Amino acid sequence: MLVAIKRSWGSGLRSYRRTTSNKGPRPDASQPSTARLCNRSPVFHMPTNIRIILLPWLIASCLSAAADRLPERADRVVDYRIQVRLDPKAKQLNGQERITWRNPSQDQVGELWFHLYFNGFKNSRTTLQQNRGFRSGVKESTWGWVDVVSLRLENGTDLTKGMSFEHPDDGNTDDQTVVKVKLPQPVPPGGQVSVRLSFRAQLPDLRVRTGHSKGTFMVAQWFPKLGVYEPAGMRGRTTGGWNCHQFHPNSEFYADYGHYSTEITIPSSFRIGATGQLRWKKDNGKGESTYLFEEDNIHDFAWTAGPDYVVVKKKFSGRTDVSEAEYQQTARLLDRPLDEVRLSDVDLIFLMQPNHLDQLGRYERAARLTLKWYGLWYGRYPYKTLTVVDPVGPGGGGMEYPTLITAGTSELFSYRPFDRILFPELVTVHEAGHQWWYAMVGNNEFEEAWLDEGINSYSTGRAIEQSDGGRGRWIQFLGVELTERDIMRLENSPFRRYDTSLQPSWSYQSDYSFYSYTKPELMLRTLENHIGKPAMARIMRTYHERWRFRHPGSQDFIDVANEVSGRDLNWFFDQFLKGSGPLDYQIAEVSTYQVPDPVGIFDRPAGKVTLPAKGKQASGKGTGQRQFRSRVLVRRNSDAWFPVDVLLTFEDGHKVLKRWDGKARWTRLSEDYSSRLAKAEVDPEHKIELDVNWTNNSRAVKADSRPAAKWFSHILFALQGLLSLIGLLA
Repeated sequence: MLVAIKRSWGSGLRSYRRTTSNKGPRPDASQPSTARLCNRSPVFHMPTNIRIILLPWLIASCLSAAADRLPERADRVVDYRIQVRLDPKAKQLNGQERITWRNPSQDQVGELWFHLYFNGFKNSRTTLQQNRGFRSGVKESTWGWVDVVSLRLENGTDLTKGMSFEHPDDGNTDDQTVVKVKLPQPVPPGGQVSVRLSFRAQLPDLRVRTGHSKGTFMVAQWFPKLGVYEPAGMRGRTTGGWNCHQFHPNSEFYADYGHYSTEITIPSSFRIGATGQLRWKKDNGKGESTYLFEEDNIHDFAWTAGPDYVVVKKKFSGRTDVSEAEYQQTARLLDRPLDEVRLSDVDLIFLMQPNHLDQLGRYERAARLTLKWYGLWYGRYPYKTLTVVDPVGPGGGGMEYPTLITAGTSELFSYRPFDRILFPELVTVHEAGHQWWYAMVGNNEFEEAWLDEGINSYSTGRAIEQSDGGRGRWIQFLGVELTERDIMRLENSPFRRYDTSLQPSWSYQSDYSFYSYTKPELMLRTLENHIGKPAMARIMRTYHERWRFRHPGSQDFIDVANEVSGRDLNWFFDQFLKGSGPLDYQIAEVSTYQVPDPVGIFDRPAGKVTLPAKGKQASGKGTGQRQFRSRVLVRRNSDAWFPVDVLLTFEDGHKVLKRWDGKARWTRLSEDYSSRLAKAEVDPEHKIELDVNWTNNSRAVKADSRPAAKWFSHILFALQGLLSLIGLLA
């Protein structure tokens, strides 16, 4: 039920996403890593006198290269100049675009590929509709589409007739979400081409975070947008080519960085929120106004407009929202200079539904929490604004776009006991967190969703914990408390073994959300517990710094993890990212008994000694103290393995911690001690959050019914509260 609640708002906390087996690009030669610099060895093959001279320089170089610099801007590949007018009665957009694309490769590129996402809503045969489980009997207003009316080069050459629909993922000829156009002349390496196009689009009923509802418009993935031309070497490609996938239910969006300048004309009575900074507004007369929004270093643009929004403006301050102690603590954790972790001011803009104004404070606290902790951990937010949209309906909630997110709540969350459910906060932190893991680190969400959703889910949980004394409770309801970890573990199961977290988003048999969100979060938490918080924090910071405003792949994250931790972690990622098997350790048997007196012939320094069956020597090996032998059988019930601790607790309170590499299917541990064994626990600190079953992790020598009684009492209390609530509502 809790999983259903988590997924329900507007097709879930989001329409969950994708992953791939593609390898990632290597860091540029202009940004060498510390390990690569410091592990090169030619200096140590030089004559001794030269080594003595160069060694201090080498050490200084390694120290100065200890961190990647946080990039200030993206390498601009695209420039979009868009003009669009909303017709609120027809629910249509009429727009013009001027797109300039720079060839980032060494290839001669003779064609352009565009996304036409709105065509995913065109009919029941599109890839989006078929994979969403289309049902007949829909209203006419359900449909949406986008037509490219004309497409020309800057010099006027008409390209419209050269357009053709492509179906790179499934061969569905009824799908028109990808279009290709041939160019009269190829674009040379480093060269650029500009095209002008006009388009007309019909907005569907609000769903999948775009469309119209109750006179309000959420306009996302609305304009013809270029795919990404990936040069050879990027994300493991052997040859360059366009990456431009169809619109799938679980996929998100992948585009190049650049500049967006967008003029939006809407009724003057409407309130508007959009990606980027508002440069100007002018009244056109006849009840219409035009707004210009601009932003650099982004890869998408979304906006919303409607007559009922209440606009509230706040400010996040890098001086007052973060204490000096928190800055110093972060700098020590990351081993960064203090100036590198300081944050910038951000204008917070909230577009609220009138009936949700009493929850503005919840949105605001969550937005501040995100800007603070994501900024401290990964790098300052580089944009001037963050717009949080309280959507008009569930179909518009829980989505991220550069500098603009849609959150989601209900009037129910204003009243007890539902106000103790932190759903609005969780959605806001998660979607705002995507500014780091999607907007700034621009992985390919079609193919490698875990880099976006998994890393962001891990970050969301950690941020929520910062507001709750480290516990991270987001449900306190009728006497039951559930944390982020509890929710994840409810989703984990030994039966989830048929997909991996590294495959295309549209290729999942089921449970896309588990493999893209939950399992990667469990994986990263387990990794953190294994290597320690400082090492994990520096991995995450380095990865973000190195790949901000760029397009990484999964192998790039693995390379950073290996480099920064100083360990070979390939065994970990091979199993839990690329592999499908669950992980489960069990205490299968425990026993304890008094060690019998030795009997027989023994060699001693003085010669052979015969000890009779009933000799005077006690079992304490000559000390007169009784000895007990305790034996524990630990099993691995899964194909995956992980190093584990096994804690033996004796009746007198003595504890012995043993370490097992976990590779064999089982091991038997033995310990002789003067007290009987009370219980044995594998992974006693629950560091292995990927373990699918913690209930079999411990076993007592004597049966103990107290844990079962405790859980039973919790269930009874919750049931009593639920029945009381039903009685009040009846």
